[in-house]
Amino acid sequence: MNTAVSIDSLKEVSPKAKARFVGLFFLLTMVGGIVAEGFISGSLIVAGDAAATAKNILTNETLFRTGFAVYIIEMACQVVMTVLFYDLLKPVSRTLARVSLFLNISGIVIKTMSRLFYIVPVLILSDATYLNSFTTEQTQSMAMLSLAVNNEGPVIGLVFFGFAGLLEAYLILKSTFLPRFLGVIGILANAGWLLFLYPPFAYRLFPFIAGIAFLGAIAQIFWLLVFGVNEERWKEKAAASANSIWR
Repeated sequence: MNTAVSIDSLKEVSPKAKARFVGLFFLLTMVGGIVAEGFISGSLIVAGDAAATAKNILTNETLFRTGFAVYIIEMACQVVMTVLFYDLLKPVSRTLARVSLFLNISGIVIKTMSRLFYIVPVLILSDATYLNSFTTEQTQSMAMLSLAVNNEGPVIGLVFFGFAGLLEAYLILKSTFLPRFLGVIGILANAGWLLFLYPPFAYRLFPFIAGIAFLGAIAQIFWLLVFGVNEERWKEKAAASANSIWR
């Protein structure tokens, strides 16, 4: 297939369809994270018990590897969602939308790199001969350390997502083609993620932070999937942006 034809076909997708794709991939990203973190990883990893965790991983290796696959799918969906949302918001301000895009991609890269440490325990706990110099306790401890890194990476990513989300919320407020209440909720939700600049404090407030973020995500997903955007106002913004020297 000709690349130029593919790009032109993408440009022909209506703003409302793009918005619904954003909502769909946002939903897939959230569900993927909940399944991988809450159900798979959460059921196998025993906090503070390296031996029990190692036993769970070895006994349920297929499930553990499935968790890794779901993590990667989650990241892929988040990339698609981020790029499409940039395309949807750039008529409001191309510069701010681009900054938000780069911040989101930075967070995704950090989060994806940390997910590589999730699969490391499978290698460390294997019967490979090059691990014979380590005791069982040592390999179990190294596996637990790897899983700790897997958990810490996304915390760093949250700060990038928080800054990016605040910009997106501002663009929604200024957009006219999306309801302002989504922007207000977005500001409240993403301001909470910035508290992870100091994780000990953020963890104390985590139920509150996560609750607001969850409600904001559900509201945004619902609106994008059901209503999309006001196409007439989006096209007006796009036309004004194309004719403006300030982008």
